[in-house]
Amino acid sequence: MTLLLWYKALHIFFMIAWMAGIFYLPRLFVYNAESHNSEVKATLNIMQRRLWYFISPFALLTLVFGILIIVEYGLAIFKAGMWLHIKLVLVALFYVYHVYLFKIVKTFLAGKNTRSPKFYRFLNEAPVLVLLAIVILVVVRPI
Repeated sequence: MTLLLWYKALHIFFMIAWMAGIFYLPRLFVYNAESHNSEVKATLNIMQRRLWYFISPFALLTLVFGILIIVEYGLAIFKAGMWLHIKLVLVALFYVYHVYLFKIVKTFLAGKNTRSPKFYRFLNEAPVLVLLAIVILVVVRPI
């Protein structure tokens, strides 16, 4: 059981680090989309690229320790309720979102952004609700 607790602690730590970056990156997109100064845009482009690469290992380690937790519990956890199935679908959406953010980073680097700051504000704020759903599913296990 001690190993499971280490897996959980590391899973939570890497998830928090990943989420911190994944919520800040679209905020940089907002600033970049609002700016008309080429020097500011260049700095933001560097920050966006570096941040994405910085948080990507956290995304990977979140996945690794999540899988280790599931392996440690065994098949019984899948039979315990639908909460885990729904959580895994929502987590998969975060990984899709993570890759989509990289596509946006590349769009800004190429100078081809056509989206408004309002779009990036929505992109920044909507995933918070998905994270809330994940936390409720894990802690409350309503289903």
